[in-house]
Amino acid sequence: MRVYHFIDKEFGLKNIRNRRLKVSDIMTVNDPFEFFSVITADIIDRSALTKTKEQLASKFGFLCFSESWKSPVQWAHYAERHTGLCLGFDIPDGLLHKIDYVGERFHLPQIPKEDDMKRLLETKYSHWSYEQEHRLWDELKNKEGAHYFRYFDKDLLLKQVIVGHKSDITRDELNTALGSLTSECETFKARPAYNTFDMVKQKDDRFWK
Repeated sequence: MRVYHFIDKEFGLKNIRNRRLKVSDIMTVNDPFEFFSVITADIIDRSALTKTKEQLASKFGFLCFSESWKSPVQWAHYAERHTGLCLGFDIPDGLLHKIDYVGERFHLPQIPKEDDMKRLLETKYSHWSYEQEHRLWDELKNKEGAHYFRYFDKDLLLKQVIVGHKSDITRDELNTALGSLTSECETFKARPAYNTFDMVKQKDDRFWK
């Protein structure tokens, strides 16, 4: 499946050069309800869930992707207000976990089963639905400084690099970062569509030097 990762200019180019993506820490992501989409009025339930979340976070993280690169909201929020990049990857369908968006929190059974825990990992509040998120879970093993990374491989193939329509990244700058991947990746600049609220491909080469 082709999925997309939005990122700012600095770290986008750096990650392309280093052939990697940063793995998100479940304890520090920007959604306070991560892994807490269930009703937790009982303090014992909250404590147990917090401990489970901490245990999971000590071993695994995840990478976030979207089904589409065309959302102007995602460009604004995650690609430095349209000045960054969107990276398109081919990832085996079986490795991706599609997020389910709900309007209300649900009850977790007294004795959770595997499907219940899976639901915890794949459910977010409906107001996040614009992200059209798919996740790739990754074992925490490649650490540099304070962060863990997942390196590009056969299950994380970089196939597209889309430059934000307000970005000053040049073709030469991007091709230098891509190096040997230049021939394998489609690259183009985005622009606002004329008839819809979408970002689309800029076909006029004059707007990307």
